[in-house]
Formats: sequence, structure tokens, C-alpha cells
Amino acid sequence: MTRSLLLAFSALALFSLNAAAQNIRAGIIGLDTSHVLAFTKTLNATPQKPEVMGVRVVAAYPQGSKDIPSSTQRVPEYTEKVRELGVEIVPSIDALLDKVDVVFLETNDGRPHLEQILPCLEAHKPVFIDKPIAGSLVDAIKIFDAAKKAGIPIFSSSSLRFGKSTLAVRNGSVGRVSKAETTSPASLEEHHPDLFWYGIHGVESLFTIMGTGCQGVKRGTTADGKITVTGTWEGARTGTFTESKGYGGKAVGDKGEDATVGKYEGYDPLLFSIVHFFRTGITPVTPEETLEIYAFMEAADESKRRNGADVTIKEVMDKALAEARK
Repeated sequence: MTRSLLLAFSALALFSLNAAAQNIRAGIIGLDTSHVLAFTKTLNATPQKPEVMGVRVVAAYPQGSKDIPSSTQRVPEYTEKVRELGVEIVPSIDALLDKVDVVFLETNDGRPHLEQILPCLEAHKPVFIDKPIAGSLVDAIKIFDAAKKAGIPIFSSSSLRFGKSTLAVRNGSVGRVSKAETTSPASLEEHHPDLFWYGIHGVESLFTIMGTGCQGVKRGTTADGKITVTGTWEGARTGTFTESKGYGGKAVGDKGEDATVGKYEGYDPLLFSIVHFFRTGITPVTPEETLEIYAFMEAADESKRRNGADVTIKEVMDKALAEARK
């Protein structure tokens, strides 16, 4: 083990010890999503919920996307609301890092995440990255590579992963899942692959149920023109995401079926998991699973470009890895 890597692991061990023993100061990068208000209201409430006791948001850097109107228009309002919750607004990421122990990377736009997370890693701050983790699979790989090199834990997830029924299925409530279907809205944003922006919610539910091991992806449209993407897992298992107005789904396993998966249950289940991560340094979602999720969504775009042809996850991952690690 190199000296720099040893120092990074030592810093992480020291952080975990301190986090378990004292209050944790959290910082937010990006005030252009409703998530920051939901998280801050819970963390800065008095009294606090037991699951988040001792973790408070103390500082925030407002800048997020610069060219997505739906994001930039929110910044002034959310900045003022977060300030009213007792959060100091700071002029830069460096200024933020001087005041906090951990970071919520909340910029709604995935494209700046790589640039924004690098100083956090250099400062040895564990980071939760809200969806989408990046604006491309290539950048997602670069983010995880940088975190691994720095020895700093990070993770990214949609709140949909932590629904009770969805987690129950993942933990074996219907046995080995042979078929799953999930739905969520899938509004598009021109700078991101189609499902990155909002379809990630339903895709995250799908992978929570099915796990890793997706081999190929095929994209089509429903009779009413909605996106539908079917993945094939080892053992002829299938999982399908379909664009819809609501959140839901169904899982079929060798012990029965559950038609209540994929439900949205608010932000607290995700926030509780983030706080546990900040306290322990243990990531609830592996980099490998997150990267496969984003490879699935990029493969869906490639399938669309090929008029609905099957696209393998390996093809998409190999191409992205080669570009990310030039």
C-alpha cells in the first residue's frame, strides 16, 4: 500500500471514529432542487428525529446548473429558504469545505458533479451525490475512480431505492426474482441521456429488485408513446422499466409476487441511509451497482439510436471505461 493511500485510509478511519462520537456538520453544494429543502428541514429541526440526531446542515454553496432554466430559476428562492433554516450561505466550494465534515452534492445537473466533487475528495470529505450522479457514464466512472484513489467513501441513489416493499423484495421476500416491472415519470433534459434526468427513479427501483448482472437492454415505446426498456439478466430473468405518471411496479419470484414495489415513500428513508453512511463510512450502494444502472440507461439510448436493437451492457461499459481511463 502506498504512503498516500495509507494516509487516506487513516483519515477515513479517524473520520469514522469522530463521526460516531460527536455531531456532524453537513454542507450542501447546489441549491436548485427540492431535495435540499426536504433534507435541511429534517436535519435542522428541533427536536431532531432519532435517525438523524447530531447531523445538521451548517453551510451551503448555491451555484448549480448554469444553463437549465428549471434549475437556475429555483436558486434564489431555495437559497433564501435554506438560509431561514439556519444555514450559512458561502461564496465557494472551498469556503464550504472549511466549515463542514460531510457533503451533500445536490446540484440538479449531473454534468458539473465531477468538477464539484474533486475538491471534496481532496479535502477528505465523504460525499452523497444526488441523482443523476453525472451527465454521462464516462463521468460516473471518473467520479468513482477519483474517490477510490482518494480513499474517500461516496455513494449515489434515488430515494426510490429505499421503499419498504422494494427493499423487502431485495432481501428475499418473494425469493429469487424472475421478472420485475417498475414505473416512474421520465421527463427528459436535453443535456443528459434520456433516463438520467427522471427515469432514474424507476430504473433504481428495478435494480434494487433485480440486483446486478444485467446483460442486455432493448428499448421501445408503448402504444401511447411512452418509453419502455427491458433488460435481460443471467438465467433468463427480465426486468422492465416503463415511463408512467406514477411510481410503482411488480416483482415475481419463486416464492410468490409483490405488486407494491417501486412506491415513493418520501425523502426520509433515503436521508436516514445517508446519515448512517456519514456516521459509519459504509456505502449502502456499491459503485459496481450504480455504474451498471447508468450503463443500463446509456444502453437504452444506444438501443434507441439503433431502432430498438439489443445492446449489451458489456459493450457500453467497455466503451465508457476506455474513454474514462485514457
